[in-house]
Amino acid sequence: MLDLKAYIRDIPDFPKPGILFRDITPLLADRQALAVAVYQLAGPYHNQAIDAVVAVEARGFIFGAAVARELNAGFVPVRKKGKLPWHTTSTSYGLEYGTDTIEMHTDALKSGARVLMIDDLLATGGTMAASCQLAEKLGAKVIGLTFLVELTALGGREKLKKYPIHSVMKY
Repeated sequence: MLDLKAYIRDIPDFPKPGILFRDITPLLADRQALAVAVYQLAGPYHNQAIDAVVAVEARGFIFGAAVARELNAGFVPVRKKGKLPWHTTSTSYGLEYGTDTIEMHTDALKSGARVLMIDDLLATGGTMAASCQLAEKLGAKVIGLTFLVELTALGGREKLKKYPIHSVMKY
């Protein structure tokens, strides 16, 4: 199997000093690496009867639609406040310095829908926890969470421990 870590570029001191940024753009640019990444993100969920893949903006969208297609499921975007054009439900969550609000269309998921939550990166877990709350608020059942990259030192898995978590790569 292809070593996907070979397609992740490390960029020190971005976006600020002391941060090591894991850049996924080389992986996205390579057709084989992208195909393997999508397949592995969907991996444990191929036989789980997923109704919808719910993705967090913006990089989560890149993988979310592709994984939805891989699983023969619908795709639901989670966006920052004010970006969706229809009736929405929202939740706010804490950041290091303040709060943020994300939204989902109120008709995006049917009650009882089996959903897979996806994002490119699991760091502290705050955005994904809020996204799961939105899906559950609409009556959906979160079957699992899938991430391309997990930064284990940041402890996001602990915040999301009530859900099954699949990470393709860990750092």
